[in-house]
Amino acid sequence: MGRVTERRKVIRIRDGAVSARPDTLVAEEPLEIRLNGKPLAITMRTPGDDFALAAGFLVSEGVLGAAEELQNIVYCAGATVDGSNTYNIVDVRTAPGVVIPDITLERNVYTTSSCGLCGKASLDAVRTTARWTIDDTAGDTTPPVRLEPELLASLPDRLRAAQRVFDRTGGLHAAALFTEDGELVDIREDVGRHNAVDKLVGRALQNGSLPLSRTVLLVSGRASFELAQKAVMAGIPVLAAVSAPSSLAVDLAAESNLTLVGFLRGASMNVYAGEHRIALRAAAAQG
Repeated sequence: MGRVTERRKVIRIRDGAVSARPDTLVAEEPLEIRLNGKPLAITMRTPGDDFALAAGFLVSEGVLGAAEELQNIVYCAGATVDGSNTYNIVDVRTAPGVVIPDITLERNVYTTSSCGLCGKASLDAVRTTARWTIDDTAGDTTPPVRLEPELLASLPDRLRAAQRVFDRTGGLHAAALFTEDGELVDIREDVGRHNAVDKLVGRALQNGSLPLSRTVLLVSGRASFELAQKAVMAGIPVLAAVSAPSSLAVDLAAESNLTLVGFLRGASMNVYAGEHRIALRAAAAQG
């Protein structure tokens, strides 16, 4: 669509000198997500990967879990009075036979940070809708996911190096999926870090890659309950963030067997839950 960035005039002041110049800004527009023709949610996002965003959102809501459950996703034509397509409304059609859960209540409890509902209700909602448990092995012959701290420490620089739009705007969050060996699988950018994660998970759904049971999810900024919830719903065993987690994110991680790492900066990090997946021998010996 070519709407990831936009140009705006800015007055620049540097060392007392004033000048006018165009500046590149990240685009922000609303996206309405409809489910089988019925309005479901509106999110502010950076245009691009809208179908993946919608699919990933429905994974986190417990509606979708496999590619065959998704029939198609289309932009809604005639979204304006004159019948033109704004490309800001998508309709997700599920495959015949897919049972749609009652997600009205769940959506309310998932928005805990804004609506003030109790943490226990939020944790219960994830527990009852998650399709996969986060196990330490993907099979009887598969060794547990175990990460060296040095590998985790190298991921933020790799994330930053892959942020193409951030270099032009300085105004985007990013989310990236890495293998347990540190290989970059995918990266998405958006004005909302939750949207960036949805885009990653949605692409994985479309590619038939769920659950993401041998991956590390790295997010810019903090680790909120919502991001921990999205990781759990996608079967991701490790969530790392460059900033702090919220208390409810830590609670969810501990209950769901999710490894949660915060303040991942340089060689330093805090492990808030799931420390059994981090090779801590050297650190323990020094302590």
